Formats: sequence, structure tokens, C-alpha cells
Amino acid sequence: MKALPQFLKKYFWDVDFSKLDQEIFPSFIIERVLEEGDEKAVRWMRENFNNAQIKNVLYNSKNLSPRSANYWQLIFNLKREKILCFRKSFQKEQKPIWKY
Repeated sequence: MKALPQFLKKYFWDVDFSKLDQEIFPSFIIERVLEEGDEKAVRWMRENFNNAQIKNVLYNSKNLSPRSANYWQLIFNLKREKILCFRKSFQKEQKPIWKY
């Protein structure tokens, strides 16, 4: 088990931190650091995960805020249209069935 350093515990308030393993849950950990992390957390993330893993999370995460996604899209020079959280959700694209 590859446990996370204690300084990251504040970003994982909603899960059992002692059970987080960076080899089992890389996407979850990367996503949380991208969204909530400070400079130290981001430095740790970049040292422990490769760019392909980080970009994969950016492309496929539904949980990143548009603000965070936009920032990281610029940092990694990614195509905006390929980032999932920028796409309109199916519910927003649907027309209402009844007009109240």
C-alpha cells in the first residue's frame, strides 16, 4: 500500500484517509488535488503521477469545477472541447416536456 502523506489529509475530509492508496485510487486523488490542492499538494501530485494520468483525469472528470478545469486546461495546453466537465449535460440540453 502506498499511503498518502499526512499534509494531504485536509483534502480528503469525507473519506477514510488511512485507506487511501495512490495506486488503487489515482483518479480520485488527482481530481481532489486539482480541485482543492495548494502549491505543495500540486507539487506532490506532479512528482507522484505522470502527465498522462493527470490529463486523463482532466479529460474525464465530471467533478471538477469549470474554474479549476479552465485553469488546468491552460496549464496543460489541452483542447477545451475534449474536457468532459465543459460539455453541457444531457439534462440541460433536453427541452421541457411540460411548460408550466
